Amino acid sequence: MRARSCALRVDQHRRTDREDEDPPPRILVIEDRTARSNTVVSAALELRDHLVSTVPTAMAGLRSAVTARPHLVLLDLELPDQCAIDLLPALRAAARAPVIAITSRADECHIVTALNAGADSCLIRPFSADLLLAKVGAALRADAGQLPDPPILVFGGLAIDIENRVVELDGGTLCLSPKEYDLLVYMALRAGEVVPLRDLLTEVWRLPDTYRCTTVQVHISWLRSKLRETARKPRYLHTVPGAGLRFEVPQDPPDTAHM
Repeated sequence: MRARSCALRVDQHRRTDREDEDPPPRILVIEDRTARSNTVVSAALELRDHLVSTVPTAMAGLRSAVTARPHLVLLDLELPDQCAIDLLPALRAAARAPVIAITSRADECHIVTALNAGADSCLIRPFSADLLLAKVGAALRADAGQLPDPPILVFGGLAIDIENRVVELDGGTLCLSPKEYDLLVYMALRAGEVVPLRDLLTEVWRLPDTYRCTTVQVHISWLRSKLRETARKPRYLHTVPGAGLRFEVPQDPPDTAHM
């Protein structure tokens, strides 16, 4: 996006104070902070009285999609930490909101792939603030009156109802302890990341990292049992020797031989 042309155009959309209007829509922008369009996108949306939150990585965006419950997501397809197209299915499940993809690539194959992965529309850089606001307005109108549903994360056969703290696996409800649930959600929101056990100790258990990780390892074992997997035959929770634990979405049907 050309920052100069956008800066000239956003002046046409000065905010007005109307106390009788509905609350402004919440918009989540997932965009690399080094992108030239980052500041202009946020500025243009804020001038239209939208509530904008911006995060710079895929995993931060997935977490914000759960916690912020946005009405619309703008997703940069050139993120530094993960392929954004691979993120789209989980993002749609978490946000339950329209997603507009932003890309610098104009080739048809790339755009079709993004749309098939879950994007509702695409914006190709450079674009004007007018086009951005028109796309956002159209997406919000199409979704008008539909508040985001309580976020449910879906990873293959695993579904996590964040609001009600209910987990289903292959259609059946799992009976998880509070810490098993917290551990599962923490890992699921960081799908693809290798999480050191000491991070789990400090973030999930809220204990100093000087404590032994035995309790973390025991809960991982219990959780694996309920997910019908083992350390040798993982389905979701994969041990990375010497590094930690990684949550992965299985690509194949579960192996029932050990269940």
